[in-house]
Amino acid sequence: MAFVDEATAALYREAWEAWSKQIEHVHRVFLGDERPKPDQLKGLLNREARAKERYDSARLKLLGLDEAAASPTKDPDENPFK
Repeated sequence: MAFVDEATAALYREAWEAWSKQIEHVHRVFLGDERPKPDQLKGLLNREARAKERYDSARLKLLGLDEAAASPTKDPDENPFK
């Protein structure tokens, strides 16, 4: 039995795969022999950052925390998951 609906799961999987692809490219550059031009490096890092943001958002939605994170409570000690 799945914890989330299929659309949320598909969104998460898609975001994970996209971020994994970008982070693998970052690793090839920083840990391997690939040497891009400065403008290509900037583009690579921007793409990785955007993919990570989409993944983080999809992960929060998968965990059911997206609404709790979007609307902070007034009291920082209050449990947002009540």
